[in-house]
Amino acid sequence: MESLKEIAVTPAKELPACPVETTLMLISDKWKVLILRDLLPGTKRFGELKKSIGHVSQKVLTAQLRQMEESGLLTRTVYPEVPPRVEYTLTELGYSLKSVLDAMWDWGEEYKAKNQQKRTEGEEERA
Repeated sequence: MESLKEIAVTPAKELPACPVETTLMLISDKWKVLILRDLLPGTKRFGELKKSIGHVSQKVLTAQLRQMEESGLLTRTVYPEVPPRVEYTLTELGYSLKSVLDAMWDWGEEYKAKNQQKRTEGEEERA
């Protein structure tokens, strides 16, 4: 497997100085985060990704997947079949974002729990 340093990515001169901004540059679109989430368990075909992500158009999903491939976050494998079969898999670099998504998951769970608690308290005060 290739190391993170061996993966061809955006030249350093084009990357923002701030590491947080660099990360956001790669995954700032909500579809990219959902693509990462859905590819963490393993390889998926285009149709599987479109179905699991939900209300994303084919055009937008295709564009996001291409950008992620260019950034070195995933690989696209085309099989010479009729109809063509295309599969997407996270690279080592893409999989290295798992801890970022895990942190987002944990934060989201905490936020939802606090929000639900506030709603429950608000309903009790009105009753």
